[in-house]
Amino acid sequence: MAFDFSAVSTPFRMQPGLRALPPGAVQLTPIRPGERAFAEKLAVLTQHADQALVAQAGFDAAPALAVLTAQAEREHPQAWREAQARLEGHPAIEALPAPWRASARLCLAFAEDFAIIDGATACIPWLAVCLPSDWAPQDKVGRHFAEVHAPVADNRLLLTASEHLARLVTGTQRWERFVWTITPEPRLDMHPARVGQPRWHDDSEAFFRTERQTFIPLPEARQAVFTIHVESRPLAEAITSAAEAAALHAALASMSDAVLAYRGLTSARDRLLAWLAERAA
Repeated sequence: MAFDFSAVSTPFRMQPGLRALPPGAVQLTPIRPGERAFAEKLAVLTQHADQALVAQAGFDAAPALAVLTAQAEREHPQAWREAQARLEGHPAIEALPAPWRASARLCLAFAEDFAIIDGATACIPWLAVCLPSDWAPQDKVGRHFAEVHAPVADNRLLLTASEHLARLVTGTQRWERFVWTITPEPRLDMHPARVGQPRWHDDSEAFFRTERQTFIPLPEARQAVFTIHVESRPLAEAITSAAEAAALHAALASMSDAVLAYRGLTSARDRLLAWLAERAA
């Protein structure tokens, strides 16, 4: 998994949690047609492209896409060349408006989804997001960081830091952060218009859903490409040690009622805590 388990901390707080990336750190993850991320992304771009590829009128994404493409060529030259050849003339891409085809190729070549952050306005003017986690890209485009995070439970730290974060990630340093939750839904694509609210039942299998998020800066334009790598694995496979089970137990036990409700964990909390306590022992 791309997820760093040390990001599971106690007490649980909704916070930026940014870490500086060392020079040369990899930010993109190649995918191939046989992988689940590719299949789900392709389904979205074929059937719901207008819900995944959104931009403010008149916004020019070309400079950010050039930087993202250069990152792909630098990190994974062979995989990127192979993906371009494989996707050349692909019907799902050719069916898109011409300005979106390069973005779709990047989405299908890598596990990550992408957005552009504007540091001058702290807004998100462009998104190419096929695998959102219970949010709709079309509802976020053009909105301020604070507005984007307004629905998040216990969001005071995120809202207070929003202006500073936008300036920080559009500077010269590269950053990453990790987020996680537990859900009964295994799918990577969790757009609310395409997937109903996940519901827990007595026999529901639990899945550990994680995101590695990174920022590729364009300091001369005061922008950054925001990358989102979503993974979902059965909890029983994702937890590989007693220490991980104990850390996740402590974090889940420390969640506020508001966060539990926001993440759909209220009804499952006690069962999950019991399972984690057993694994931790």
